[in-house]
Amino acid sequence: MRRLRKPESVLSQSWAGSNTASHRLAAGKALRTRLPRSAQAEWSPLLGSRDPIALLEASNAGRLPELIPIRIGRMLQSPFAFMRGSAALMAHDLSLLPYSGIQVWACGDCHLLNFGLFATAERNLIFDLNDFDEAHPAPWEWDVKRLATSFVLAGRDNNHSKADCRKAARRSVRSYRQHLREYVNASPLEVWYARFDADDLIEAAPNSAIRKSRQTIASKARRRIADYLFPKITQLSDGHYRLTDQPPVLTHVCHGELEQRIREDLEDYRESLSDERRVLFGRYTLEDVALKVVGIGSVGTRCLVALYLSDDGHPLILQIKQVCPSVLEPYTQPSALPNHGQRVVMGQRLMQSGSDLFLGWFRSRMGDDYFVRQLRDMKMSYPIEDISPLRLQHYADYCGWSLARAHARGGDAATISGYLGRGDEADRAIEAFAMAYADQMERDHASLKAAVAAGRIEALIEEDR
Repeated sequence: MRRLRKPESVLSQSWAGSNTASHRLAAGKALRTRLPRSAQAEWSPLLGSRDPIALLEASNAGRLPELIPIRIGRMLQSPFAFMRGSAALMAHDLSLLPYSGIQVWACGDCHLLNFGLFATAERNLIFDLNDFDEAHPAPWEWDVKRLATSFVLAGRDNNHSKADCRKAARRSVRSYRQHLREYVNASPLEVWYARFDADDLIEAAPNSAIRKSRQTIASKARRRIADYLFPKITQLSDGHYRLTDQPPVLTHVCHGELEQRIREDLEDYRESLSDERRVLFGRYTLEDVALKVVGIGSVGTRCLVALYLSDDGHPLILQIKQVCPSVLEPYTQPSALPNHGQRVVMGQRLMQSGSDLFLGWFRSRMGDDYFVRQLRDMKMSYPIEDISPLRLQHYADYCGWSLARAHARGGDAATISGYLGRGDEADRAIEAFAMAYADQMERDHASLKAAVAAGRIEALIEEDR
């Protein structure tokens, strides 16, 4: 297994003195002699001759065995769904390729459905990256390549032409490159304060149809809060509100001893909050806890929903999510943080322009790491089913822009910009990679279908998902 050379910690980088933006731009440009931008296109079916099923099975380590078939069933839906569930496989593959050596705090699972709307602590509705389970220092291009590939696969899922799929991938990279260059010339505070408000996205819509679509999505997001969710997922029993079982996605599996341990664990979580937020959290009392199955890549990890109520019956609903080492860690360096929940929170606070009020972490009595946030707090992914090529390409612009801002906050925008340059050579190279790697994902998806048919791996196909 190849590890990257250990870089200067992205937690302690200093760019003062003679190491100005112009110097770093020049240093990035000089890197092209070692790794030409055209090399970013590299992918060969020969590199894909590994056993994808074995790598997927290895990524199941630490997951609840009874939930793994659900994960596999969801990955069977399409090559794009397969990609969403196989971040570990792509991390392995990216580690085989030449890399620039410029590291950032990377998302680690950067695909187009891990961007979307959500609420900040100030109740602003913004668009940004919203999944950081795999966040870890890594080469910037790993995020960009995964994002571009996701646009190719999403386009293919919607029967877009080859040219349109190429265009969507290229626009995500172009937007990343162009906006990263803008952040080079901004002050650190300007980069830190930059964000995309939902209202700004609506105003920027290129036509009335897209504007109306964005307004509808924003309206739905604003309704996804605890007060609206509470009556839909709870029921009154013996004078107490309890979460309603919806097997297999939401079930009560806690016996008395386990529930007591969870209550003690949540007291540890409380310590990760700032003082004033502990006061706020203290106004709520834990009423019920249930196990929830989430996403595709996360299926099998322990995820809990905790229902809290204030003295007057106002709800607070938290998602408590187990985290394992990042899929990037085997190919980079071990996490510098002592708790993987803390790693996720660090990545989220660093890369997002605004984070959840109750974002925190703890280590359970069983030794597992968790992070905590509100459940669905105005969180809304952009719907891509039956999306038109034009809308997918506009969406690529915003995802590339958001990723550029995240990398500028958690890395060195100037050195990356110096390497990328002002022309489109890197855009077209990563577009070519995305097209080739999307083909690889289709082959791997076919391998998964064959493994399920042969009985090598079990899948559970959910009805009405």
